[in-house]
Amino acid sequence: MEKNQEKAILVGVQLQRDLHFDYGMEELANLAAACELEVIGEVRQNLDRPTSSHYLGKGKVEELKHYYEELEANLIIFNDELTPSQIRNLEEELECKVIDRTMLILDIFSRRAKTREAQVQVELARLQYMLPRLVGLRASLSRQGGSGSGGSGGFTNRGAGETKLELDRRKIEEQISKLNKELLQIRDQRITQRKQREKRGMPVVSLVGYTNAGKSTVMNALLSEAGRQEGKQVFEKDMLFATLETSVREISLPDNKNFLLTDTVGFVSKLPHHLVKAFRSTLEEARNADLLLHVVDVASEEYPYMMEVTEQTLRAVGVEGVPTLYLYNKADLAGTPYPRVNGDSLWISAKEQAGTDRLLEAIKQRLFSDYRKCRMLIPFEYGDVVAYLNERATILETKYEENGTMVDVELSTADYERFREFIIIQ
Repeated sequence: MEKNQEKAILVGVQLQRDLHFDYGMEELANLAAACELEVIGEVRQNLDRPTSSHYLGKGKVEELKHYYEELEANLIIFNDELTPSQIRNLEEELECKVIDRTMLILDIFSRRAKTREAQVQVELARLQYMLPRLVGLRASLSRQGGSGSGGSGGFTNRGAGETKLELDRRKIEEQISKLNKELLQIRDQRITQRKQREKRGMPVVSLVGYTNAGKSTVMNALLSEAGRQEGKQVFEKDMLFATLETSVREISLPDNKNFLLTDTVGFVSKLPHHLVKAFRSTLEEARNADLLLHVVDVASEEYPYMMEVTEQTLRAVGVEGVPTLYLYNKADLAGTPYPRVNGDSLWISAKEQAGTDRLLEAIKQRLFSDYRKCRMLIPFEYGDVVAYLNERATILETKYEENGTMVDVELSTADYERFREFIIIQ
């Protein structure tokens, strides 16, 4: 899509029992705004199912064409992923540029991707989406917003185009193969990093949730609450898909307990399956976490639906059975009492840092429940053990005896077993 502002009409088909259709159209308008597109109109149709040839019924396509010309729009955006034949038929019929929800999301991801990993993931998803749609997309790219001279548009001189089509297809297939290889290398690096973290025995907490629920704000609030975290803040902004990259931060607590906090890409309804697949290795951070923080925008009326979409997407990448805390964020905008805790649910305002102390306490309870207290007598020649415990455990009291250092200590089960020989009181 061109970067100069275009005037768009949104189109959606409401199926029976689709309780979230209005919200889906509102979200489509927000996605368009994220691409700097001006929405100037909307067309809806109630159907049992979209028509296989044009998505809309024939009469509605005619109506859309007149509406498009009347408003002098130059782009039509459909609220579902269109098939290759639907794109082709719609562009022939409407004589204008047509895109679908998937293309819109891919475009936002392309603009937001900053790291090489995110860029590879987005480009791979884009090419996989384009491959079966080459004929229709070529028509879209050759037409300038439907303002040309009538019917045939980008479909003139088809014979010569066929050869070019095969060349394009081959190029895209080669590029997909190349990107897949690069993504595998990045994934291997990620696995190596994960193994190194596991070796350190540091627990991992992963933030998940719908786009714009406030995951980055929660991360920054926790960094601030833990103190001594200057320069570790992550980018946060009130916009869809502000964060695509996985941020990893180490949270160091005053009692020498540490954990890693990871942020993941936000979800959205009808997230293109190519994108979910491409971001699989990034989302595996959540699958390997010790605890999930499911961040929810409780100020939105649609928050139960957003939670459902998040959980469905997590299941699609194999994230199941991970202990979860539900953070009902933006409680200050929802008119609900906060901060408060009820079991695994917390109502907070990350922006106001209201409730982050309780959140940190809840995380500690779940991550460090296996910590044990004991008394150790460590001979002076094992000074490295004392140094290790000072750095990695909570020393409650230290005394120097004739035959060694006596410490009352709270430490992980793994360290308890490792230094069992020095324990004198369990």
